Amino acid sequence: MSLVGSSKGDMPHQVRSLYRQLLRQGEQFTSYNFREYAKRRTRDAFRDNKSISDQRQIQELAQKGLKELQVLKRQTVIGQFYTMDRLVVEGGISGRDNSSDGEVVRQKEQG
Repeated sequence: MSLVGSSKGDMPHQVRSLYRQLLRQGEQFTSYNFREYAKRRTRDAFRDNKSISDQRQIQELAQKGLKELQVLKRQTVIGQFYTMDRLVVEGGISGRDNSSDGEVVRQKEQG
């Protein structure tokens, strides 16, 4: 995806598309911490730059975003090679009642 030859009216659509792609790619991380960091960093970067109206600067930021998207794609593939147990904050973890007081013990998911 290149933003070089885009018209002025098409630019907001491409920036929104880039934003959505970055968020979706961040969701592909298997690690909760990386996944949340990628989403938070994407939102913060777009929020910090939302007031920019200079087309040249928007173009440069969009190109930087495309490079970041490529980095995210590579990192998510690498991250899928190294899976870990899910964290408690992720939810959906199956546990089993192992004690008389109802304490749930963490159980490794089969996968």
